Amino acid sequence: MKTALFIGRFQPFHNAHLSDIKLALKECSKVIIAIGSSALSGTKDNPFSYDERKKMIKNVLEEHKIMDYDIVAVPDINDDSRWVEHVKKVVPSFDIVYTGNENTLKLFKEKEFSVKKISLIAGINATEIRKRILHGGNWKELVPKEVSEYIEKIGVERVN
Repeated sequence: MKTALFIGRFQPFHNAHLSDIKLALKECSKVIIAIGSSALSGTKDNPFSYDERKKMIKNVLEEHKIMDYDIVAVPDINDDSRWVEHVKKVVPSFDIVYTGNENTLKLFKEKEFSVKKISLIAGINATEIRKRILHGGNWKELVPKEVSEYIEKIGVERVN
């Protein structure tokens, strides 16, 4: 069967990400979860470290009995013309890319990869979650329970 590549920053991992991974695993035997901007943390847009994001994802997937995955760090290179080749070098072999990001879709299609556009779920995105955390809104409904518990354990104040 095929191997899927699912790329995201996962700042934080949320319910739509989980839904996307489940979709990929209905169509593929394995999913490679590529954590982009892996070297960034401690900023407004990237509050969580690679290790923290990896832990969030593993906690959720274990709880959902999902075992057919690998998690790989993908540091930024800030060069769209070389980015797909960079990703190919740092992740295991894959057959299809799953993404909701228009730029990722375009870049992989330009290099003639098979790409499946994921339908985004209205209202569920990491920017909205970080905004709700920052302003004391209800963010827990947008993330799996394991993620909200982990973020509370490491401290919601890191989202600033």
